[in-house]
Amino acid sequence: MSKIILAILGSVLFLTACKNEDPNRDHIRLVFDAGQLQFISSSLNKKKETMSALYGNNKARQSLSTQSDQPQAGTKMKLVTWKYHENPQYTGGTITGELLSVETVETNQNGATSYRVDTAIEKKDDQFQNKEQRIQYILGYHPVNMP
Repeated sequence: MSKIILAILGSVLFLTACKNEDPNRDHIRLVFDAGQLQFISSSLNKKKETMSALYGNNKARQSLSTQSDQPQAGTKMKLVTWKYHENPQYTGGTITGELLSVETVETNQNGATSYRVDTAIEKKDDQFQNKEQRIQYILGYHPVNMP
C-alpha cells in the first residue's frame, strides 16, 4: 500500500514539476506613443493574427465621421498594426506583440493627401505597394463613440 501511495505522490510531483515554456518569451513588445493624436478606432485581422489601432487629430475624426473620400485639410492619422499573441495570464485572451507597421496619412492645407509607412517589418508585403488603396482603407474606418 505504501508503494502505491509513494508512486502516486511521485507521479504528482513529476507532473507538477514540469516547466511550462512561455511561447511569447522571444517576442518584443513595443508601446506606441501617439503623441498628440487620439484613439479613433481599432480592427482585428484573425487571418493574419494582427490587430490595428487608428489614431488621429480632431480633423481626422471629423473626416471619418462624415465618411468622405477626401479628408479635410490638416488631417493627420496613424494606423498602427501589431501581431497579436495569446495572453499568458488569461486563457483565450490576446495581447499585442511585435509592432509590424505604422502608416501615416496626412492632408496638407492645400488638400493634398500623402501616405507613408514609417515602420514596416513586413515591407515586402503587397499591402504597402498601392498607396491609394491604403489611403482608402484607412479612410474606411469609423470612429468609436466613447461615452
